[in-house]
Amino acid sequence: MAPLRSGAQGLSPVTLCCVTLAVWLCCGAHTEASVLNLKRFIGCAVREFTFLARKPGCGGLHISTDACWGRCETWEKPVLDPPFIESHQRVCTYNETRLETVQLPNCSADVDPSYTYPVALRCDCGVCLTSTTECITSV
Repeated sequence: MAPLRSGAQGLSPVTLCCVTLAVWLCCGAHTEASVLNLKRFIGCAVREFTFLARKPGCGGLHISTDACWGRCETWEKPVLDPPFIESHQRVCTYNETRLETVQLPNCSADVDPSYTYPVALRCDCGVCLTSTTECITSV
């Protein structure tokens, strides 16, 4: 009895099934592992983000840029002297950036269509600086 043929390459159904399983294990498992690694990642890294750039008098524009993303080690412990707590709080923040400018669409005649935003080149865990980062000081 002749083996069954599948597709233009003439692969048997068993071979085709094995190839499909191998691709799924390699690619599918890698994707799942990447998601798990991001959930457990401690540190700070450059990651691509997309946001909607807007300003009054102009239309919006979706922009993809690199920004800082991550979790940094923080801790607090009680101490006997005021303020009775010692803390070590770091945030994932920009270490090095460059500025890029785009032109927003459909701006009114009296509105400058230029929109400037930072692109992260390097990110690190560091002290939160209100000059470059929105810092939460109370909950």
